[in-house]
Amino acid sequence: MFSIILAAGGGFLGGAMNALAGGGSFATMPTLIALGLPATQANATSNFALLPGAGASALTFRDELGPIGSAQPWPLVAITFACALVGSLLLVVTPTETFDIIIPWLLLVAFLILLFGKRAAIWLHDHVTIGRRTLFAAQALLGIYGGYFGGGIGMMMTAVYGLLAGATPREMFAARTLMLAVANTAAAFVFIGFDMIRWWACLPMLAGALAGGWIAALLGKRVPPTPIRLWTIAWTAAVTAMFFWRAYG
Repeated sequence: MFSIILAAGGGFLGGAMNALAGGGSFATMPTLIALGLPATQANATSNFALLPGAGASALTFRDELGPIGSAQPWPLVAITFACALVGSLLLVVTPTETFDIIIPWLLLVAFLILLFGKRAAIWLHDHVTIGRRTLFAAQALLGIYGGYFGGGIGMMMTAVYGLLAGATPREMFAARTLMLAVANTAAAFVFIGFDMIRWWACLPMLAGALAGGWIAALLGKRVPPTPIRLWTIAWTAAVTAMFFWRAYG
């Protein structure tokens, strides 16, 4: 019973973080590892637990979906799906001991993107211009990363799309949430096929994530964004430091 409550609590926190500022895997991954799952299985289980929330967000903003610069969204969907399959297969063949060493660095990348992503996107847009082919190549790399790990990928997409389209993060929300849902869905097929998901932890975590996302969306309309951002940065920094200590301490 305690394991179920802990999994649901981790999902609640992860769903709330995704709804407010992103970085939900910083809550779900440590929870699952604390429950005794190997890091690769924890990553796969976390991916599936957060999938319904990503899908619900994509459906909510479907009417706002449109071209990203000169690129239609559907080629990007196909690229994301195919490359996320590749990324998730890479996770399947990665030994747990190796992933334990890699994951702190992936979390560090995600943390830095949460910290500097918006400012980096603005700076890059002012200094660099990319075309459609470059966008497709970047989307392929994002798809692989999303299937393999996915932390901070939303901010990565915001930066890349900002370079091409010159749009605000709000204007890109529909495309970003769709690509996130597509990447998670592709990875879910692989993780289910290779029995990477631990359902006894995944299902209560999934329920908690849905509840956390819904409640946080309601609260987010009343809470100023600055405290939310500061709390998210502090939490992700602590989790990143914990994983470095776990791997190298």
